Amino acid sequence: MNKFFIALLLSCITYSSFAQQAPTQKTANNFTLQDCINYGYEHQDTVKNAKLDVLSADYKVKETIGIGLPQINGSVSFQDYIKTPSIIFPDFISSPIYAILSGNNVKNSVTNTVIPSTPPQSNAKPNSVSLYQKYSNNIGVTLNQIIFDGSYIIGLKASRTYKQLYERSLIRSKIDARINITKAYYQVLVSNEQIKLLDADLNQLKQQVEQTEASNKQGFVEKIDVDRIKFQLNNLTTTKENIERLLVLNYQLLKFQIGMPVNEDLTLKDKLEDLNLAIDPSDNVDTAFYHNRIEYNLFSTNLELNKLDLKRKKSQFLPSLMFVANAGDQFQNNNIGQLYSNNYLSSYVGLNLNIPIFNGFQRKYQVKETQINVVKAQNDLDNLKNALTLQANSAKITYINSLKSLENQKQNQALAQEVLRVTKIKYQQGVGSSIEVTQAQTALEDADNKYIQSLYDVLINKVDLDKAYGKLN
Repeated sequence: MNKFFIALLLSCITYSSFAQQAPTQKTANNFTLQDCINYGYEHQDTVKNAKLDVLSADYKVKETIGIGLPQINGSVSFQDYIKTPSIIFPDFISSPIYAILSGNNVKNSVTNTVIPSTPPQSNAKPNSVSLYQKYSNNIGVTLNQIIFDGSYIIGLKASRTYKQLYERSLIRSKIDARINITKAYYQVLVSNEQIKLLDADLNQLKQQVEQTEASNKQGFVEKIDVDRIKFQLNNLTTTKENIERLLVLNYQLLKFQIGMPVNEDLTLKDKLEDLNLAIDPSDNVDTAFYHNRIEYNLFSTNLELNKLDLKRKKSQFLPSLMFVANAGDQFQNNNIGQLYSNNYLSSYVGLNLNIPIFNGFQRKYQVKETQINVVKAQNDLDNLKNALTLQANSAKITYINSLKSLENQKQNQALAQEVLRVTKIKYQQGVGSSIEVTQAQTALEDADNKYIQSLYDVLINKVDLDKAYGKLN
């Protein structure tokens, strides 16, 4: 039995170890830029939280609507009077009443003696009795219904505007996510392009090393020429390895921006040559483009909320009317065992009219303070419109300049390749030096690096331009 148990235990341990060592299956994803953006809208934490804020604002609207619906409350109370309240009988009560009280053995609540059948003398201490029972239990239901309240009407409209504010905040979160995702996507594309250029340069250098070594063996060139080219090859190889490691990090950054686990596989469908980077200088001349900017819409909503707050403050000068109704049942007895032997029902309906008359000018100055907030919000909106116009003009000029720089770097890249080709031919024919070849190769690498930087600048500036003109909504 013990051997069987040990064998079973070892089997479980072996299976558990195998399960832990089993590789986690990864999901392969081949995404376009739009695929990444759509994925980010669903999985990016900032966007998800913004969606929750919209849901919370929707609940806030429903909560505000509920204020105007009937408010029904129940109440239950129980009292055990240690000393019941007393009522003083004045000396002008007629004698027959005293006779009736005395005949029913009604006791003085202070002396605990039966009240006499005749009124007390004028200078005597008046009698006092308690009309309360020692034990009482009250059960009631109250209904309140707003008929007219200016603050509630304005608050109801403000709650919907409040929800609109969070809906626009969600749009802003999506725009920010789209910008970050697009820039990260472009960074991966540019890094891949840079690696392609480095591979081409490395192939040229490797061929040059082979040719120079062959020439050195034949005695046509010196050993220092071979070493010089190998030195350049080693540096370029290290540069490529560094870029490849950065490319892995760029992929992880893209996954982070879209909310994808970094251990997932991700490849990109889009190619650099498929991107439309051209711009027509006559584009974006609409002077009202700022209405497309989510920032302008947010400031407009904030202004609307301030105006509604002003209306709410003014509505406090108006009266409010409320319908009320109550129904209750009361149980009283001096003996707790018989408390529920008798009950006394009561009910009423009515109206409560609240008329504000004077509160030390508080409402007046609250209105003035809110009027200042409205003016400030309008000033902020006007200033934002001016700032957005300046930002758009700056983004357009920056993008055009980056396009010109990219075009120039393409030309320089082509010239550097031609210079290297001619320099190699001269060197092979014995009319040039290896130093000239090395310098030409360095110039090509520099031209490639500047081309890559210009390409990245164009892509990023294009995103900033689209944002400036509100084209990412």
